[in-house]
Amino acid sequence: MIKLLVFLFALVAFAFGFSWPADHPGEASITWLGQRVETDTTTLGLGLVVLLVMLMLVITLIRVVWGAPGSIGSFFGRRRRDKGWAALSRGMIAVCAGDLGTAARASSDARAYLGDEPLALLLEAQQAQLLGDRGTAKRAFETMLDAPATRLLGLRGLYVEAVRWGDGPAAAHFAEAAHRAAPRLAWAGQALVEYRTRTRDWQGALEVIDQNRRHGIVDKATARRLRAVVLTADGLEREATHADVVRGTSQEAHGLAPSLVPAATLAARLAAHAGDMRKASRILEAAWKAGPHPEIAEAYARLRPGDGARDRLDRVRKLVEARANHPEGQLALARALIDVRDFAAARDALKAFVTQGPTRRVCLLMAEIEDGDGGTPGAVRTWLTRAVHAPRDPAWVADGFVSDRWAPVSPISGRLDAFEWKVPPEDMAQLAFEDPADEAEE
Repeated sequence: MIKLLVFLFALVAFAFGFSWPADHPGEASITWLGQRVETDTTTLGLGLVVLLVMLMLVITLIRVVWGAPGSIGSFFGRRRRDKGWAALSRGMIAVCAGDLGTAARASSDARAYLGDEPLALLLEAQQAQLLGDRGTAKRAFETMLDAPATRLLGLRGLYVEAVRWGDGPAAAHFAEAAHRAAPRLAWAGQALVEYRTRTRDWQGALEVIDQNRRHGIVDKATARRLRAVVLTADGLEREATHADVVRGTSQEAHGLAPSLVPAATLAARLAAHAGDMRKASRILEAAWKAGPHPEIAEAYARLRPGDGARDRLDRVRKLVEARANHPEGQLALARALIDVRDFAAARDALKAFVTQGPTRRVCLLMAEIEDGDGGTPGAVRTWLTRAVHAPRDPAWVADGFVSDRWAPVSPISGRLDAFEWKVPPEDMAQLAFEDPADEAEE
């Protein structure tokens, strides 16, 4: 509507501009170079308009001729860019579809038309990865390092390539470079934590965890948990040689993650080693009340070195009272009763489990009771056979790896704090491996 009004206004103005001089005629005289020209004002006005139009046409023609090379270059440049982006689109689709031939041709076209355009370099790297051409992929990612806009992308690509080819130190180098350049980069911070824990650089891992917390890569609760896991791992590694040094950090780990059983048992052992039996007992009693666990019961029973089997039984009875009738308490009590050779009481402690479908652990305890109580070899074999087919007991599980010991890092994925205490699925029966340290000793 506005355009129509503007057009009508211009039309009226144009008509008025020609009609008004015609209604008000006049004369004009021009003297130039000794020549005198006389005419009416209407003709003079038309002449000026024609002259102005011709001048504009000449200026436009000069501009077109002057800018022709640039315009032609821009035209062909746009065509090249259009072809390059079309090739880039085809290549990305081909990479996602796994079409190696199309991806390679499209990557070549994209580089030819777009040069070092970041996405063209990325396509070249991805199709090289698809072909298994490590050299080409590496060169493409290294080219990205030269430009600030693509440096992080290049570091990410080089990191992925290093991980793919099992080059841990190189992967850590690229992750650390990315972490220095952009501390808020989640993948770099997490990769550094995993690498440093995998190589047992516990202090370095703690530093990166604190940085990740400050930059919002992990929340406060997660950072506390990871810090507790790393402190516990460091304490377990140095417990035998630097007990006085790690006693304080073990207390910190237990405070950060009270539900982390290895942290509680380590803190209690170190407190007992320092002669603070009361504190050691309080730690384990609180952990048991929060969640009964066989490792807590074992640590509590053997808290005081030199105690006999009867003393250990008394301690276990005291612990079990805090969570009466809990299955773990009854199993711990049965174990302690077997150690004092009170087989009748041990059998009574396991009675409820025997009638309700015993687990492997219960079956093995019953086999030990039968063997110690003068049972027949057939009775012992019966319980051992039942143990083979009985439901599994809870164990430390991480990424399909079943272990009877806790570890800070998954041996499968390298993930920190991967182990959980739970009943492994039955189809994971073949994934129960021996501890790597035991295999190394053998």
